[in-house]
Amino acid sequence: MNGVQSFQDLEVWKKSIDLVEAIYRATGDWPKEERYGLTQQLRRAAPSVPANIAEGAGRNGTREVLHFLGIAKGSLAETRTFLILAERLDYLDAKPQSDLHRQAEEISRMLAGLTKSLSAKLPKAPSTDD
Repeated sequence: MNGVQSFQDLEVWKKSIDLVEAIYRATGDWPKEERYGLTQQLRRAAPSVPANIAEGAGRNGTREVLHFLGIAKGSLAETRTFLILAERLDYLDAKPQSDLHRQAEEISRMLAGLTKSLSAKLPKAPSTDD
């Protein structure tokens, strides 16, 4: 993450924050009986993505950064699962649903790219072919 002064400089973090904001706005008018159900689950999973990106960026070693990017990927998968469920329950209109899925897919690609880039910088394991 050369040239990065802060986690706030990371484009994937910025996009993740945008997704969290969009999710909070989209869930504001969901049924009240979901306040402690799907709404809460989604509102807890989504902020974990940028939070783990930030925590990883604040760590010292590449392996630690990768560990937290992996957690962020898991939280994003959880978020996407809750969005699919919300879609199946007709809690999301077509436009917000499409936008949220598009944002989540873009973040997923960005996390994969960052993970691949950082992994390439790790020392290669010694060969056991000798």
